[in-house]
Amino acid sequence: MTTDVGSETAGGRLGGLLRAPLTPRAWRDTTVVLAGFPIALVASTIVVTLLALTASLAITAVLVIPLMAALFWLSRVFTFWQRARLQGFLGISIPPRSRLPREDWLRGLWAEARTKETWRHVLYHLLAGVTGTACAVLVSGFWTLGALFSTILLHGWLLPDTSRIDRSPLMFTLLTALGLILLLAAPAVAEAAVKVDVGLVKALLAPSRSETLAQRVETLSASRTEMIDAADAERRRIERNLHDGTQQRLVSLAMNLGMARTTLTGIPPEAREAIEQAHEEAKLALSELRDMVRGLHPAVLDDLGLDAALSGIAARSPVPVRLLVELPRRPPRAVETIAYFVVSESLTNAAKHAHAAQVDIVVEMTTDEVLRIIVSDDGRGGADPARGTGLRGLAQRIGSIDGEMSIDSPRGGPTRLVVTLPCAS
Repeated sequence: MTTDVGSETAGGRLGGLLRAPLTPRAWRDTTVVLAGFPIALVASTIVVTLLALTASLAITAVLVIPLMAALFWLSRVFTFWQRARLQGFLGISIPPRSRLPREDWLRGLWAEARTKETWRHVLYHLLAGVTGTACAVLVSGFWTLGALFSTILLHGWLLPDTSRIDRSPLMFTLLTALGLILLLAAPAVAEAAVKVDVGLVKALLAPSRSETLAQRVETLSASRTEMIDAADAERRRIERNLHDGTQQRLVSLAMNLGMARTTLTGIPPEAREAIEQAHEEAKLALSELRDMVRGLHPAVLDDLGLDAALSGIAARSPVPVRLLVELPRRPPRAVETIAYFVVSESLTNAAKHAHAAQVDIVVEMTTDEVLRIIVSDDGRGGADPARGTGLRGLAQRIGSIDGEMSIDSPRGGPTRLVVTLPCAS
């Protein structure tokens, strides 16, 4: 039984070897190699020429700049062709190059020249000209010589009858055997050439691990920003609906109950007491709704900006507040919202927990596009984010935009809260 299985396995391998030159994979691999050869050869020639011209004209910046621009642009074009070739024939997807932020053409060129990815692509086109030519010659040689020698018995009689050519049956037999060997080995050679080709592409054209992680971080940051903007827009929508709808209805209800309480004097005491109680409850509900609406998203923040919004909560604070706001321009909307809630929560804590007599607030924009908020109070101190949901919630809000928060609050006070919020887009 073991011998039979071994014979079947050997027979299967021999059959597979004999069928290899006729399989679609063999011709696909051959096509991949031969299709990449002209692209690699042209790209390598042009890249070498441009690099040589750039090196020879290095002292003339006027000529070097357009040469470098042409090099980088053509490198992107050739890279696109190679990616399209592998995607079309092999289904291998190579992520495209990341686009660098460009304030102007010259700065964009300088940024691209300082990127490792750019020079890895240039290096690929230099090496691909060598490896692509070698692989194409090798693969086409195996197929061509294999087909030529394996059929020499059919066309050997066409060879010129001179003394320099050995036309003996032994020579024809040896050449035929050599041709069959080359023909049967051609698919394996084509497969190996494709592996070399794909390996070089993945090593130099595909993003490195650090570049992939950087792109991933950038994507996640953009997604997070979109989520923050969506949540902020939803809060504004809820605030607007409550302000324009529910709050107005409560105002109307309170007014009607107040009029009924004033005009209906001849009703039983029980009914009058019920109206008075309903009136007080309506006013209390209206006050609570106003506080909730203000906590969701203050309308003044959208209309007049952070300075006016902070001035409003400072004026309503039960603790005296000295406020200094220095903003050369309006911060992003998400930053404004978080800054508002930082100051609001700080004033609430100063009045409710610290029992402070004075609070000083400084809000300023630093030269490196960071909004800095400093809140100091003379309360009893002991503030700890680990023991309070308010400060912990603030830390989560601040962290959502890569901000930082630090608290210095020893027992007995004073307390100093410093928050930095990046504003650069």
